[in-house]
Amino acid sequence: MTRDGSTTRDAVARTVGERPGEAVLRAFHRACADDGAPGPGATVVVALSGGLDSTALLHLMRFAWPASCPAPRLVAAHFDHRMRPGSRIDARWVRGLTAAWAIELVEGAADAPLHSEAEARAARYAFLRDAAERYDGATIVTAHHADDQAETVLFRMLRGTGTGGLRGIRAVHANGLWRPLLPCWREELLGYATAVGLGWRDDPTNADLGYARNALRHRILPEAERLVAPGAKRALVRLAERAARDEEAWDSLLPSLTASLAPEWDARGVRLDRGPLAALHPAVRARVLRALALELGLRPDARRTRLAVEFAASAESGRRIDLGDGVTLRRDLERLTLARAHEAPTDRDRPLVIPGPSSGAGEAVLGGRVVWVAWGAEAPGRSTSVERFVGEELRFPLWMRAWEHGDRMRTHAGSRKLKQIFLEARIPAPERRAVPVLADAEGEVLWIPGVARSPAATVPSGDSTVEPLPIGVA
Repeated sequence: MTRDGSTTRDAVARTVGERPGEAVLRAFHRACADDGAPGPGATVVVALSGGLDSTALLHLMRFAWPASCPAPRLVAAHFDHRMRPGSRIDARWVRGLTAAWAIELVEGAADAPLHSEAEARAARYAFLRDAAERYDGATIVTAHHADDQAETVLFRMLRGTGTGGLRGIRAVHANGLWRPLLPCWREELLGYATAVGLGWRDDPTNADLGYARNALRHRILPEAERLVAPGAKRALVRLAERAARDEEAWDSLLPSLTASLAPEWDARGVRLDRGPLAALHPAVRARVLRALALELGLRPDARRTRLAVEFAASAESGRRIDLGDGVTLRRDLERLTLARAHEAPTDRDRPLVIPGPSSGAGEAVLGGRVVWVAWGAEAPGRSTSVERFVGEELRFPLWMRAWEHGDRMRTHAGSRKLKQIFLEARIPAPERRAVPVLADAEGEVLWIPGVARSPAATVPSGDSTVEPLPIGVA
């Protein structure tokens, strides 16, 4: 497995005459040694349906973890989609299995029977993410394998995906997903399960050709292999590997390419000169615009991307277009602005203004939470977090407010978006509106109490000649 989680042709070399299941065991051990595997003391939430794939995965995690890697804490997670009458029997079977293997189990169920693959997938992953949050952001582990990869790539091709979609499933994903069995084929997992004497539950809906995935698995791919290309499944997996490498190449080039356009960020969005962007090939221009939009939390679809690409090259000054989700692209003379309207505060939100360096105190209401703020001589009292600033270098008034889309902070590693800082601090999205953010009159973020501090207006260490302005929150 490569670092990004893609497979290579020889990632799981098959040895003539090897015992059943050896290829799976070897692939699993290689995945555990990869950089994407959970670290020492980590908790993993293993998605367990009770079927062949997930049961084999749980057995590997419980009984075949390599001695060379620290074993994580195992939690199994079972979700009942209520899509068929026998699903409750599956849940009972899973309880018995996890009890026999001494594995903790969390369970969930749909409020009402689900009717489509899309509904089932959305509900299942919402449950898994919630389960992971219960264990402090644990890694979610699923049993996707090479057959799933081939089916995913073909499914996306038939729906008209872009080249990014051709990379298929990632073994290690930035959103906390790990799929250690991705190099293995379904027949190999069957060999492993048989060799170690596993039992599992067969889901009869897997044979229903009314579901798109089943039609691909049981009808379209077998016919393609029989009538068109004998190695169609493996060719689709290789296509995913090549697409992943191409996307990695773009990812490596885009930061420097975007920086060469000298974008200027503020609290609402980004401004840049139109000429250099318009001079780029339209496909490259599309990549840059999508990358900038992503910084604002927007992932434009193909139609809106095409509109943005054409707008950047030919729109008249003073015009603007809506890219969705409150983000607009506007041209003013030779400048383009990609921006999001300020997020309206909730009825309960009330930021606090620090008008100047004179001492004071007050309350802000952020995300429905009351935050006590004090500065100057009042700061040390009841504050649970205090930072010192050089008052004469601050641009007043300061604002203690909630974070806004597009907020960025200068750090010693460069300018970074607050969303990424929150992710690294493992602050769940629903809680971020209640996290206080100190910004100056220009909108520059100076401090996220308990999370991060900008080097701006820093009191030099050991310099007793500087009169610091302490600011505290509770």
